Amino acid sequence: MLEDSPNTKIDAALAKLGKALESGDIEAAVNLFQADCYWRDLVTFTWNLRTMEGHDQIRDMLTSQLNTIKPSRFRQDETELATDGDGITQGWFEFETDVARGYGHTRLKNGLVWTLLTTMSEIKGHEEPKGLKRPMGAEHGHDPNRRTWSEKRQDEATRLGYETQPYVVIVGGGQGGIALGARLRQLGVPTIIIEKNERPGDSWRKRYKSLCLHDPVWYDHLPYIPFPENWPVFAPKDKIGDWLEMYTKVMELNYWNSTACKSAAYDEDKQEWTVIVERDGKEVVLRPKQLVLATGMSGKANVPKFKGQETFRGEQQHSSQHPGPDAYKGKRVVVVGANNSAHDICAALWEAGADVTMVQRSSTHIVRSDSLMEIGLGDLYSERAVAAGMTTRKADLIFASLPYKIMHEFQIPLYDKMRERDAKFYSDLEKAGFMLDWGADGSGLFMKYLRRGSGYYIDVGACDLIIDGSIKLKSGSDVDHLTETSVVLKDGTELPADLVVYATGYGSMNGWAADLISREVAEKVGKCWGLGSDTPKDPGPWEGEQRNMWKPTQQEALWFHGGNLHQSRHYSQYLSLQLKARQAGIETPVYGLQESHHRG
Repeated sequence: MLEDSPNTKIDAALAKLGKALESGDIEAAVNLFQADCYWRDLVTFTWNLRTMEGHDQIRDMLTSQLNTIKPSRFRQDETELATDGDGITQGWFEFETDVARGYGHTRLKNGLVWTLLTTMSEIKGHEEPKGLKRPMGAEHGHDPNRRTWSEKRQDEATRLGYETQPYVVIVGGGQGGIALGARLRQLGVPTIIIEKNERPGDSWRKRYKSLCLHDPVWYDHLPYIPFPENWPVFAPKDKIGDWLEMYTKVMELNYWNSTACKSAAYDEDKQEWTVIVERDGKEVVLRPKQLVLATGMSGKANVPKFKGQETFRGEQQHSSQHPGPDAYKGKRVVVVGANNSAHDICAALWEAGADVTMVQRSSTHIVRSDSLMEIGLGDLYSERAVAAGMTTRKADLIFASLPYKIMHEFQIPLYDKMRERDAKFYSDLEKAGFMLDWGADGSGLFMKYLRRGSGYYIDVGACDLIIDGSIKLKSGSDVDHLTETSVVLKDGTELPADLVVYATGYGSMNGWAADLISREVAEKVGKCWGLGSDTPKDPGPWEGEQRNMWKPTQQEALWFHGGNLHQSRHYSQYLSLQLKARQAGIETPVYGLQESHHRG
């Protein structure tokens, strides 16, 4: 019957929710949610990235924010059909606040809200110049003082940072800084991106030569310019580097390459930063109001310290410094680590004729690339998803609509399916002595990534070399010390080596704050990344969002931006809107400011 259609159910729920919120009836609004409920808000209600869990947290947020936010006009998105399945009704909606327009998604159980996602789409009066608002470009008519686009662009680039100050300085010109810079450009926020490398994309080009993206093309688009339809599924690093370089040019970013950021300090009285950089051999002082560290999840190399490193006669490299295998044919190489970089480097070294041993110190989650693509990502990010009408924006929002608290429940069945599909592969790996895990609760790769950013490998072929013994494996023992010619493990095993590669990952992003600003500021901010799940390398307390990422921190006007290409694309939208609101002088009452945890 029509009255029981999914669209009708969503309409009814939105009408009740909109009425309760517009009238300020907080209890009526809270009672529209199930007892076990989740409201994930990306900026619109909280000026933060925040997930409220249960009635008490929703009530508290609304009590704090409702009078200022003034939500209204909740209405179903008529271009998207609501759906029913497994006792859950899902639908999409639009709404407004006093200063913004928003978009959302909800899941209903028995007519009550189970999950609610609210996201900020744009700020009223500060919309991006696109569609009907796109710039004319050509200036028709007559003007003896006419300046070309090129002249105006050159004038801006020459003045910004010298005669005029940027509102935002982004430290780090990789994918994250570039994506955020593009968003801010479209919002009219004067921004300079600081990058130590010579060219945009060099953070990819300078990595080991076999590096490819392990995420598929549909997952990796940048804002505004998607990859073309003939772009490879897994892009090689140099191709990505060239794309990023092209992107900075066509998006007209003020990108200061070959520039070192030496220090930054915040003046509480002036409410601005003093950022000292070295450009073209000269010191330049920038005074932005906002500072973004976009130095990357994979930026602060974690190099272990072992006895004897100073006496080892061969080469030692962190994986981020490894140039590739060409110089190591016939050489004995020990790679310490067993995650993505370790596998990629081992496989390339073996192909180049090196004698390679992988030292696996703790268990690793392995998932085969084709299984991950088909089972883990296929419904949202794949050619079949595109054929079924899935857009990048919709896929991002569906993924964002799952609260982190229950995301593992959706992931576990997928990884169970992969484990069953590839049972022989996993059996062969274990027979070779490889220590496998599936995450703390069997939820696999995505939860490991979100919780700790490490501990996994997407297999694109290296595992077969471990299984057949081409890559030698030593698992279950850590390094004890180095001699002049070898790596000695704690179990007494001695591994002769000409090269040692430390594929030992990266430290928390707040380490960059310690280097650039001060240890005090880094401690004030606390740990970056992780959910507080109390699983390995993600200590509690529970936060329910990525700690300190893309949102206000305990240090006024300091922001962190990073993650994979998907996160750089998606969350740059919300960070750019938070920065634009401050530039425009809009009131931004932050609810639930991130507390400082695990500061050391």
